[in-house]
Amino acid sequence: MPAITIDRYDLTLLDAVQRDGLATHAALGEMVHLSASQISRRLQRLTEIGIIAGHAALLDPAAIGLGVTAFAHVTLERHGKTQSDAFESAAAALPEVLDCYAVSGDADYLLRIVAPDLPAFSELMMKRVLRLPGVAQVKTHIALQKVKQSHVLPLDHLTQPAKARPQLRYAGGGA
Repeated sequence: MPAITIDRYDLTLLDAVQRDGLATHAALGEMVHLSASQISRRLQRLTEIGIIAGHAALLDPAAIGLGVTAFAHVTLERHGKTQSDAFESAAAALPEVLDCYAVSGDADYLLRIVAPDLPAFSELMMKRVLRLPGVAQVKTHIALQKVKQSHVLPLDHLTQPAKARPQLRYAGGGA
């Protein structure tokens, strides 16, 4: 993959759109000190090169009746591409599974799951998650309180001298 170069305007723009995805190009231009047309071109470029992966509205789970958030550590019976692929496809098909990560450590996968309440969560676990292909064991942790949840990625590391970041290079200046 060829190196991608961004400048300080791109960095400021990326930070701004992460925090307010509905900001107009004119408002972003005021924050970044560029014209609305320059903002439009930069956003299009950042999307085309894959830095901006998409746009979405962030819903409050509790406000729409999803009061339970849980984390499930899943261990598979056997390890291999066929077993992993089958599990990953089935887990991805469950709308209640918001995130599914292959992880190191005691478990093979970590799932973030939402449900309306504890009875619904129990039914989801017993009738669907435990029956996913290849599942040997599931340990769950129910979140008692959300202390921090963010969708804003840190960007400060991009301005530091590059060590092992061949795909993205910060050029400093801009315009």
